[in-house]
Amino acid sequence: MNSRELLEALPAAQALRWGDFEIRQVTSDSRRVKPGDLFVAIPGVAVDGHCYIGAALAAGAVGCIVERETPELVQQPTLVVPNARQAYAHAQAAYYGNPSHEMVVIGVTGTDGKTTTTRLLSAILRAAGKAVGSINTISAEIAGSDYPLSFHTTTPDAAQVQAYLRQIRDTGAEYTVLETTSHGLAQYRVAACEYDVAVVTNITHEHLDFHGSYEAYRDAKAILFTGLQHSVRKPGVPKVAVLNRDDPSFPILAAFPADVQMIYGLQPGAPITAGNITVSPEGLRFTLRWQSRLEEIQSPLLGRYNIENILAAASAALGLGIEVSAIQRGIASVETIEGRMQRIDQGQPFTAIIDFAHTPNALERALSTVRELTNGRVIVVFGSAGLRDRAKRAWMGRVAGRLADYAVLTAEDPRTEPLDAIIEEIAKGCRESGMLEGEQFERVEDRAAAIQAALELARPGDLVLTAGKGHERSMCLGTVEYPWSEHQAMRDGLASLGYR
Repeated sequence: MNSRELLEALPAAQALRWGDFEIRQVTSDSRRVKPGDLFVAIPGVAVDGHCYIGAALAAGAVGCIVERETPELVQQPTLVVPNARQAYAHAQAAYYGNPSHEMVVIGVTGTDGKTTTTRLLSAILRAAGKAVGSINTISAEIAGSDYPLSFHTTTPDAAQVQAYLRQIRDTGAEYTVLETTSHGLAQYRVAACEYDVAVVTNITHEHLDFHGSYEAYRDAKAILFTGLQHSVRKPGVPKVAVLNRDDPSFPILAAFPADVQMIYGLQPGAPITAGNITVSPEGLRFTLRWQSRLEEIQSPLLGRYNIENILAAASAALGLGIEVSAIQRGIASVETIEGRMQRIDQGQPFTAIIDFAHTPNALERALSTVRELTNGRVIVVFGSAGLRDRAKRAWMGRVAGRLADYAVLTAEDPRTEPLDAIIEEIAKGCRESGMLEGEQFERVEDRAAAIQAALELARPGDLVLTAGKGHERSMCLGTVEYPWSEHQAMRDGLASLGYR
């Protein structure tokens, strides 16, 4: 990339000693700088990248992007910017040739249901004959292949996002569906993604450890919608906002301008809604109601809450002019999503399900769903993450107390917090709901042993739900990420009982 191209991508930058030179790569990690690279000094919570400018220059950096000058920069090409993290995202986009300018980019945000909605929308677009790629919590989908993301990934780093978008564009994709988290928005990881469609599932209690309050969390999500009016215009592509009429965020998000607003929900007043709903162990059936039209929808996905995810995906597709027949085919084609209400069947006489539910709202939805799938007892295995939102721990315990017959409290990435203290906070919620320890809940710190204990408790007709880890491939204990597979733990537990 040429230095002049980069300067054009950063209109707010003050150029100092900036000439005409080639840039090999853009990085914010001084340890990875190679001769010819551009170094971006990003102030962080624990580490300020400005402290490593000297190291970057010594390693061969040809210039720097900074928020303030330092003594080392006296003779070096420098761009001074208001926000280095935001500039880093735009620099990465420029480095990769601004791939989002050449595709319809759809962002899906929300507390729960983002990955499912992303997968559904991708399937709808494929059913309509569109070339599509996507980036979600589980993987990047490029040209029909899945590339798993790293441990505990939400929205990847800006460099990864732009690299994936470039790969997707190079396959000839017309559309990209991008799962867009509050962290990704607040930390400018997706600042240079030129969104055309913004979709929200819901905004409930989560990540308050990072955002500080529900309002700040909601405002971070809202960046996706406020950005529509400023993003690059593409020929013939409207700016579409897809809103959940039932969610408390609706009046806030509905105030932001868009060419088209598609509003869905299950409560009265939603222009796009569902009627004649049937929920069964085989999936979902309902009538999609939109502009006086009634269209039958069938989905193999489990759980009444997935109707909202389907409505969100269908609303986005309708806003882009996709035919209803393609919407029907796309929805019907999504049989399961890894770690989302996923059955594990090895011939056991009870039901075993893995779900990613790790918020109070998601756990309530998951437990309400499995209640409809069994006449037996519901046994749930779950924990709560360390160094994250503490307020949700007792809340999740109360949810389990209301909706489960038995709970096994265990580890879910305790990190450097004492695991027994985390579990005690959950147990407090269980007790507040009326559960008795030893009779209706127990503590088993080792997660594999906890899953084993739940499976051993299960009788014919019961249902065992493990919640909180889903698709994730690691467990964080202390400061180390250890390999973890919820699926393997469940399969091993069943095998030990003779079910193979």
